[in-house]
Order: sequence, then structure tokens, then C-alpha cells
Amino acid sequence: MSEFQASNFKKQNGGAPDLVGKTEFSSHNYFVPPSGDTASRPQNCAPGTIRFNTDFSALEIFRGDTIGWHQLRRRPNQYLGGHSGQSAGSNTGTGTRGVFGMRAEPSITDSIDFITISTMGNALDFGNSTDARYTYSTCASSTRGFMGGGFSGLTDTIDFVTFSSTGNATDFGNLTQSRWVMCQGAADSTRGMFVGGLNPSPSTTFNIIDYITMAQTGNAVDFGDISSTRRMGSGCQSSTRAIFAGGYTPSNTNVIDFVTTSTTGDAADFGDLDYEQKNGAAASNATRGLFFGGNDGGNPYTNNISFITIATKGNAIDFGDATVSAGGGGASSSPTRAVRGGGLAPGNSNTIDKVEIPTTGNAVDFGNLVEAGHNLQAFSNGHGGL
Repeated sequence: MSEFQASNFKKQNGGAPDLVGKTEFSSHNYFVPPSGDTASRPQNCAPGTIRFNTDFSALEIFRGDTIGWHQLRRRPNQYLGGHSGQSAGSNTGTGTRGVFGMRAEPSITDSIDFITISTMGNALDFGNSTDARYTYSTCASSTRGFMGGGFSGLTDTIDFVTFSSTGNATDFGNLTQSRWVMCQGAADSTRGMFVGGLNPSPSTTFNIIDYITMAQTGNAVDFGDISSTRRMGSGCQSSTRAIFAGGYTPSNTNVIDFVTTSTTGDAADFGDLDYEQKNGAAASNATRGLFFGGNDGGNPYTNNISFITIATKGNAIDFGDATVSAGGGGASSSPTRAVRGGGLAPGNSNTIDKVEIPTTGNAVDFGNLVEAGHNLQAFSNGHGGL
């Protein structure tokens, strides 16, 4: 039954709401909105249109042509929303945190930085990973961030941090295979995914997708495969889909794959990036996925930003430009803002850029990482999968 109680809705200053439009009430306590699957969404509807999506078992609202359909879900209690005493230029607030992991600078480090995405300023020290490594894969829930695989010697280690505090990472479990130069991972609120990568001895590039249940420590298990063996790709997510794009296969690719996170199985074709690239970075809110920079073969460092609408298969579209041309950085997001930091540009960069996800346009400077470096990944507790 797709229904909700009208008695739960109140005006800002109290009292029952003024219900406008054509609505048939089943009783004085609730009404049943129109329902249907994703394919039957109405076209050319007015912003504010509400329906029940039977594919996702959730209400959704149309927020206009730029943003599209947005699922209405109860947000779990999490580390979101800056406190009133937060000062401008400070990253010590309690908003959505973006965490930048270990990196090469050129020595390999175990240091982890963080920012408060709503507040521009320089990154602060978060703690240290269980060992120094780079070219790993990342994903996150609303409470935990995960880093799997990478090279310090080759490892299958997965460790995690808790967003609500700072401190050193803790062991979580192991990947199904030791590997490095991995693709950026993805997650919904329950499952986290680690994708692709390389084992150099013997030289094997993987197409495997591993997943973990993020609330429980333990080893990763097999989810399925991406469309080709791949390394150094980027990943992002909505609450229902994980997106994996670009990478090296053994040449740069523009392929975008997707999986439905609540199931297991192989990835399907989504579309293409607007150029062939590896070492890019991606971030998303619930609606849009953004892809930053990378190496495009003929031009080793690019400042390109492109985007997709995650619910609708198709090719990426130009969004704007980053402030620096770089590859091998990390990106993360809040529901409204994407940030990207670090990489080779061509020397090690400490620059953090930001864009507002619902718009298009060029990035602006956000601040700096604690340490410049490349081949890092990033994650947040406010990404589109939540």
C-alpha cells in the first residue's frame, strides 16, 4: 500500500496543511498517491509532483528538469549539518565530512586528511591508516569510510574509519584478491563495493566487483564483474545504482558501467564518458554523478568535469572545468557539493576544488590538503548512495 498519513503534515506555524491540486482521499487520515515503476514516470510534469515508485518502494518528487526525480527517504541519524558555532574558513564543524586517504608524495604515506564539505578551508589531520599505501579503492556508509587493497607491498587489507571522530583506521577484513591501481568504489547505505585492479605478479588485471556489508566486519565476497578487466577507473552512486567509469583496459576507455546495488550480478552498459580517461575521480548526490580530470592519453592531465543523471542511462555531458588539470586525485560529496583534491598536475598537487552539483559551471578553489600527493582516493558520509 503506497500511503502516508496526512495528520503527519503541518504548516510551519502549526495547523493542518493546505492541500492543493487533484488528490483523491481514501479517508480523512491518509491519501494514496499515484504509483508506478520507473519507466512509467510522467513526462513534462510540474516541479513538486509526487508519486510512489514501485521499483524502489519509495515516494519520489519531481524537482525540475535539471535535478529530475528525487526519492523521499528518511535520513538516518548521522554526522550531518554544521553546528551554529562553526566559523567561516574552519573545517572543525559537524557537517558532512570528506576524507582524503593515503597517497604518494613521492614516498607512500599512511596519513588521512578531512574537510567539512559545507565549509571552505584547508584540510585537517584525521589519523593514519593501518599501513602506508596508495592506489586503493574506497567506499562509505553514513558512519564509516573504507579503504581496500592498494600497494605498499601488494595487499588485500580493508580498513575503516568512523566519521564522527578522528583517529587511526581499524582492520575490517580482506578483499577476495590482493590488488592495486584499483578503481574507485561505490556504496549504498548497506553495501560497499571494491572494483577492478591489478596484481603485477603474475600480471593480471581484474574485472571483479567485491562487496562488504559495511555495518559488520568481515571479508569481502564476490558481487559480479564489470564489463572488462580494468584499473584506475572512477566510481559514484545513487541509493540504487553504482556507477563505474573510465579506466585502463589496457588502453584508456570511456565506458560507463552500472550495477543495481541491492542485488548481485554483472555490470550492464550505461553509456560513455565524453573522453577516454584513466586516473579520474568521481562524486555524486542522489541524482547526478560527476567525473573529474584524469589522463586522456594524448593529454596526460585534464581539467574536464562531466556529469550523468544516474537514473537515466546515456552519455556524460560537459559540466565545466576544474581549477587545475590533474589525474590521480580523490573526490567526495555532500548532497549539494562535490569536492576533488590532490593528484599530479604534473607535480604533486594539494589543491581542493569544489562545484555545486545541481548546477553546471567551472570549479572554484576550496582550500588545500594537509600534504600534496597523488594516487589517493576520497570518500564521504553524505554521498548519493545514502
